[in-house]
Amino acid sequence: MRKSISKRLSESKFSSPHFYVTIEINMDNCIEGRKKINETSEVKISFNDIIIKATAAALRKHPMINSSYLEDKIRTNHHIHIGVAIAVKDGLLVPIIKFADNKSLSHISLEVKNLANRAKNKNLQPSDWEGNTFTISNLGMFGIDEFTAIINPNDSCILAVGGIKNKPIIKNGEIMPGNLMKVTLSCDHRIVDGAMGSAFLQTLKELIEDPIKILV
Repeated sequence: MRKSISKRLSESKFSSPHFYVTIEINMDNCIEGRKKINETSEVKISFNDIIIKATAAALRKHPMINSSYLEDKIRTNHHIHIGVAIAVKDGLLVPIIKFADNKSLSHISLEVKNLANRAKNKNLQPSDWEGNTFTISNLGMFGIDEFTAIINPNDSCILAVGGIKNKPIIKNGEIMPGNLMKVTLSCDHRIVDGAMGSAFLQTLKELIEDPIKILV
């Protein structure tokens, strides 16, 4: 597994010109929305589930972020298959939530839990990790504020998600407590430029800060 990770990520890092854009997201509404959902839903929703759903919706609006760089062309992917990085004993596996934009939060939550259990029990099949068009790596649960991730070949981007931190914010001219989360988009400059990556993050921020929009 380590040999495979080394080969793929070295190939990506040294052949894809990476650049990074970071944005801070106010999670207050997201925290309240998740709390209300989990009060009535049989399936408990995590913040990562919401991020996956919001990312899928944002990718639909920014198709070049969901594209792939091939040897002689750029392919714009019509389907949204989001890889979710999962740490296992021997390294890292990236099973895929296929057609993520067409799935409900509860469906995504159940699928992520199933894939995570199968990854840790070494029961994943090649079909579970082949065909991703975008990847999310979340280290927030490990106390990480922010980080950068290496793009999965042949994706154009990967999203690195940090933890939610309680910090003072200015709202309506007053200082008050708020919950902030930083996300960093690693972009392949052969496909995505700074303005394009920034526009995607602005859309993602809007969706996560007003999560009712991803339920429509």
